[in-house]
Amino acid sequence: MSIVPSASAPLPGSLDLPPLPVEAPEADVHDRRALRGVLGRFATGVTVLTAGRDTPCGMTANSFTSVSLDPAQVLVCVVKSAAIHQTVLAEQAFAVSVLGRDQEWVARHFADHGRPRGAQEFAAIDHEPGRHTGAPVLGHAQAWLECRLSAVHEGGDHTIFVGSVLGAGRSSTEDPLLYLGGAFRRLAD
Repeated sequence: MSIVPSASAPLPGSLDLPPLPVEAPEADVHDRRALRGVLGRFATGVTVLTAGRDTPCGMTANSFTSVSLDPAQVLVCVVKSAAIHQTVLAEQAFAVSVLGRDQEWVARHFADHGRPRGAQEFAAIDHEPGRHTGAPVLGHAQAWLECRLSAVHEGGDHTIFVGSVLGAGRSSTEDPLLYLGGAFRRLAD
């Protein structure tokens, strides 16, 4: 006996849901700006994704999440046109540094399309090569992970990179940098 209803069968019981609030009208999901406005209501942490031993590169990313604890896996979504996209594929590895509240300037640096590339991209940033991947791990981060690329999935204009965690660490403070509504935010003191 199956406990999952078939796709054609109605769900049992009533879903007596309240109507959507008037102040939250439905957005046009085909309008990129409107959709970004909706998605921007979800607060995220801010990370810097890095890859590359010989020619390192990085990018600011807030599309990062844990996938599994056993085995330890995380994912990050990268737009296919980003310079780091090919580096992650070529290296089959990446690192993620979770930024703290005082690292907004680091997030802005790695989001700036006019920044220098290669080793110069990291010249003003405290970092060291990761022990497991060689990818830069940023200093003063709230947390960091080094990952071996374990799966690649299509995600529209992005690629979803799933990484198996090879090494991780965290700072003793909990003071993250957040992103909400198109702006960097901090937890209230």
